[in-house]
Amino acid sequence: MKVYTKTGDKGTTALFGGTRVPKHHIRIESYGTVDELNSHIGLIRDQDINPDYKKILERVQDRLFTLGAILATDPEKTILKNGKERLNIPKITETDVELLENEIDGMESELEPMTHFVLPGGHTTVSYCHIARCVCRRAERLSVHLHELEPTDEIVLTYLNRLSDYLFVLARKLSYDLHADEVKWIPEKY
Repeated sequence: MKVYTKTGDKGTTALFGGTRVPKHHIRIESYGTVDELNSHIGLIRDQDINPDYKKILERVQDRLFTLGAILATDPEKTILKNGKERLNIPKITETDVELLENEIDGMESELEPMTHFVLPGGHTTVSYCHIARCVCRRAERLSVHLHELEPTDEIVLTYLNRLSDYLFVLARKLSYDLHADEVKWIPEKY
């Protein structure tokens, strides 16, 4: 199989199911941003961090591939003519969301309560986490917009929302683990 197909040379691409849409379509922007997020998470996973975090991040990457496949499927073509689902892969479930929530709760139990907003930075790995969090929020915004235009499985929105929370808390936990300064944002007074 060749990497290049030349079918997108005129600015369109195919969704799962064959529907062709412009490459700037909100559906493409949504799953493309999920793909970008997945790459950023891979960068975090490549850092010298706790192996348990790496396992969770690898699970998240798997779930993001599934989430991207859901977003890349034409909603009118999710069911095949034989009645089976087009995507024959494990779906995103509440258990996936609960895993993130449990991880958040576990990390927060070891951290000081937040009293201020936190400026991203302090350590390269922490910064990677904050970048991933921002990309996750963008993926969520785009997916919400898509959902308003063409309803999709709401678990996609829930998962992205919880994942951004997880990435924020992971950034804080990595600051703690790496003995990096967590800089509080304190607005200047005029």
